[in-house]
Amino acid sequence: MTAPCRCPWVDPGKPDYVAYHDTEWGVPVHDDRLIFEFITLEGAQAGLSWYTILRRREGYRQAFAGFDPELVARFDNDRVSALLQDQGIIRNRAKVEATVTNARAFLKVQAEFGSFDTYIWRFVDGTPRVSELRTLADFPVTSPEAEALSRDLKQRGFRFVGPTICYAHMQATGMVNDHTIDCFRRSEVIASYR
Repeated sequence: MTAPCRCPWVDPGKPDYVAYHDTEWGVPVHDDRLIFEFITLEGAQAGLSWYTILRRREGYRQAFAGFDPELVARFDNDRVSALLQDQGIIRNRAKVEATVTNARAFLKVQAEFGSFDTYIWRFVDGTPRVSELRTLADFPVTSPEAEALSRDLKQRGFRFVGPTICYAHMQATGMVNDHTIDCFRRSEVIASYR
């Protein structure tokens, strides 16, 4: 039996990477907690590979209270110091502190817009952007929407939210569908829009 065609960035020798691509990547996310999870993980990825973070996802989930922004927003300096000893996450002080800062900013956005989902999906007018990608070289690293999102998040006090991180977030959460033309997931994800 022939394996289905997947996006060229997927390493078929890494089953967890394949599973992430086949079940999550590019699927529209509207749950605030899951959006906060991806913001946290994408920020942690800065300077690293996504696979490095994906392998530590459960460690992050445990370290950051199941990605509950209300709980993370209450983390104090002692909690941050303890997290810097946690081998289940990337022990980078700036990234750990940014997660706490971002949780506080996240709650402010929720209060202003009613949900973070309402806020963030405005950057694509509520509809996923569908790309026409064929090769690895075709994948963009940012977009005008990601740049606008990055600027706005920074103005709201978020950290580790540059345009490239924002674009990766948009890819992961289905704000853009960057599955290649020949990837079997492309049409399945598009069908989920209906």
